[in-house]
Amino acid sequence: MISVSGLHFSYDGKTEVLSDINLDIDRRSTAIIGQNGVGKTTFIKILKGLLRPASGKVTILGEDVTQKSAAQWASVIGLVFQNPNDQIFKKTVLEETLFGPLNIKMTPKAARKRAMEALSAVGLADKTDVNPYDLNLSDKKLLCIASVLAMNTRIVIFDEPTIAQDWQGLERIKAIINSLKAQGKLIMTIVHDIDFVAECFERTVVFNEGKVLLDGDTADVFAHVDVLRQARVSQPHIAQLAELAGLRRVCLTEDEFVRAFKDYAFIQ
Repeated sequence: MISVSGLHFSYDGKTEVLSDINLDIDRRSTAIIGQNGVGKTTFIKILKGLLRPASGKVTILGEDVTQKSAAQWASVIGLVFQNPNDQIFKKTVLEETLFGPLNIKMTPKAARKRAMEALSAVGLADKTDVNPYDLNLSDKKLLCIASVLAMNTRIVIFDEPTIAQDWQGLERIKAIINSLKAQGKLIMTIVHDIDFVAECFERTVVFNEGKVLLDGDTADVFAHVDVLRQARVSQPHIAQLAELAGLRRVCLTEDEFVRAFKDYAFIQ
């Protein structure tokens, strides 16, 4: 769905933030991880059309990303910002959720239907008349997610979706991601929560110093402990536990750990 070839980018024309990025992103849910300042957010802004590459080519659904404005890409790519206060600007929760669908020319009836479905998905359907700025940080983040979901884009990108979320909020977000995957949408995220990546994303790309250091199926990526250490990224906690237990496979979920442990015990 997205093809990136020879991508370079610099803010000042001297220091490269991204250097020779080459990626073909298919329908697998994809997490982009790495330390702060390695180019993850810059990369996503280029995909969204908010920044233009210095050189190289990015195509989305076969179209050159530079041939359309960010506004024109809005019906294709939805981006949930890291900081909700950078995204929220309407006076009520419902108005905030309606803005995107109406802006991409949905009919008022269709937009309201999509908005209410999205608010129900994030647990805010009973707060339609609340001022978004009166919400706590967790609910603000969920509102931003709802605002993007309501637009029904083919690609959805989450920037740090787990910020300020308790267990219930995390479970809602996981359910939303699973639902979007089932609909055949491309889901991407920038996130520091490695356990969240292990549980929800099929593919993981590790950025380091503006380059792609690792890319592949999530379990395969987290098997490269030495390379992860170079990028200052840890394995998921369940994978670390499996290693301490002497298991020979990378486990990404509790169920995988239990099955692997039973197999190990049987062999012993």
